[in-house]
This record gives sequence, C-alpha cells and structure tokens, in this order.
Amino acid sequence: MNMLKEKLDRALEWVCFGLFVVLVATVAWQVFTRQILNSPSSWSEELAKYVFVWLGLFGAALVFGERGHIAVDFLVRRLPAAPQKAVGMLSHVLVLAFTALVLVYGGSSIASLAWEQTIPALPVSAGQMYLAIPVSGVLTLFYCAHHLVEIGAGRMDPLEAEQAEAL
Repeated sequence: MNMLKEKLDRALEWVCFGLFVVLVATVAWQVFTRQILNSPSSWSEELAKYVFVWLGLFGAALVFGERGHIAVDFLVRRLPAAPQKAVGMLSHVLVLAFTALVLVYGGSSIASLAWEQTIPALPVSAGQMYLAIPVSGVLTLFYCAHHLVEIGAGRMDPLEAEQAEAL
C-alpha cells in the first residue's frame, strides 16, 4: 500500500504542477489579449476558473495525503498515547465519512446533474468540469484509508508531526 501511495503522490504532484502551468499560461494569455491586443479572449477566463478549482481540489487531496493540513491538536498532544491514537483514528473516520458523503456522493450527483449543461466558451460540459469533486474525493478517501491502516498498525504517529515555527 505504501508503494501505491508513493506512486499516487508523484502522479498527483505532476498533475498539480501541470494544472498550475496551464493556469499561469491561461491567465497570461488573458492579460495579453486584454491589455495588449484590446480584444479579450472569450475562453481564457472560464478555463482559468475551472483549472483553479481543479488545482485547489487536487492540491487539497495531495496535502491531506502528506498530512500537511491544518490541525489544532495542542490539547490532544497532552493526552497519553492510547487516547491520542483513538482521537487520531476518530478524526480520520470523520474525514472519511465527510469525504464519502460530500465529495464523492455529492460531487458525483452534481456532475451527473450538470453533464448535459454546456459551457459556451469551452468544448466540455459543466458535468465534466465538476468531475474534479468526486475524483479528489476518491483520492482523499484513499489517503484517509491509508492513514487509518498505518495509525492502527502503529506505523504512523496518530497526530501530524509538529512543524518548527519559522520566524
């Protein structure tokens, strides 16, 4: 499972990098056509909005996989090891339930409802663009399940490693 996670991490890093490059190029084109050519591009603003959303969702899944998300755990860190493990497992179960319900189920529902809705400026449907929601949800579910297994087996700290504060 660890090798699969590492490969998924690398693939997701490349996807996020690619999306960022597309976002920068699209916004640069938009600025160029608006400011230099005085003829704004009809598609660049729409594409930039959707690419930004995809980047945010996939980036959030990647950060969750790396356990880099925000955690307020100063009280939990004062507990003994067994309650820390229980709280760590419970928080991942809650994230798993939320992700399954909201991102995967809700995202799939909204994508299917909007599948036939066209985006005038782009050659794809709104439903295709909304697929980022359930796809990022599935990625987050995988990472969450991986963390649960690793925490349960004692191979992973139930709480994220403390980061040294930069001055």
